[in-house]
Amino acid sequence: MEYTYAVARIRSKEVSLLSAHTIEQLISSKSYKECFEMLEEKGWGSGEETQQDVEQFLMVESNKAWQIVKESLNHDMSALKVFLYENDFFNLKAAIKMVYTEEVDEALFIQYGTIEGGDILRAVQEQNFDALPDHMAKAALQAYETLLHTSDGQLCDIILDKAALEAIYNAGKESKDELIKTYAELTVASSNIKIAVRCQLTGKNIDFIKDALAFCDTINTDTLARAAANSMEAIYDYLLTTDYAGAVEALQTSASEFEKWYDNLLIDKIRPQQYNSFTIGPIVAYLLARENEIKTVRIILSGKVNELPEQSIRERLREMYV
Repeated sequence: MEYTYAVARIRSKEVSLLSAHTIEQLISSKSYKECFEMLEEKGWGSGEETQQDVEQFLMVESNKAWQIVKESLNHDMSALKVFLYENDFFNLKAAIKMVYTEEVDEALFIQYGTIEGGDILRAVQEQNFDALPDHMAKAALQAYETLLHTSDGQLCDIILDKAALEAIYNAGKESKDELIKTYAELTVASSNIKIAVRCQLTGKNIDFIKDALAFCDTINTDTLARAAANSMEAIYDYLLTTDYAGAVEALQTSASEFEKWYDNLLIDKIRPQQYNSFTIGPIVAYLLARENEIKTVRIILSGKVNELPEQSIRERLREMYV
């Protein structure tokens, strides 16, 4: 597929990404109300959300980004399966829990996936899991039956999270674009690190940990599982021998600091796409930049609601794409 037109359209949208200067203005705003209004003035939201509708406000921005990308690609989203699969599994997780609790709210579904959220819900309601795509069907049945028979929501999540990581990894391997390959690898590797840390802190045994981790090229999951079954220090020692040695200091600080470290690493990986005009890379970079931007705004708005000092908010912020 020729991406020159699509990239040109995305370039025209990049100018509206929030700059570091704009982020500083948001942080320096006097109140949550003023911060929210500044974002509205910059075109954020639909104009219908109240200041209490933060998640809906941010969801509107996510949907705008996806719509721009979809239109730029002439509605052919097949090259972006690595991202669509994330949305598929978010919706699958929501659908299974809706059926289990008998509390259905289709407004919770993310709009952009390889299959509509409503179709996923009907497949679960009818226990017709073969109606789902191949990358979802087996895990959906296993997760549904696990939740039904054990009421263990955590175990249900673990089954679906691993299946999602496997789908993302495979989509990355199949892609011809290096940035998509890199994104898939980093997503699975960073998720494995988070899973290992969580399992260590909650005292999970090695079999449980191995079952939760997903294969990737840059992490030896057997070694990581053994380390997680041993101690946090063992996890740190192993990571120091990998491409993720920089994560150790962040992990020693907090889980949120690790999330920040990962997001900044991703931004560093996508920045060169600002100078690329002939592949899908700049379109992928735009999507990731918008996601990073939305996370940053969420952090600022949360800080304003809780009346945190400006410096405390700054310490939590990610690097920006532009």
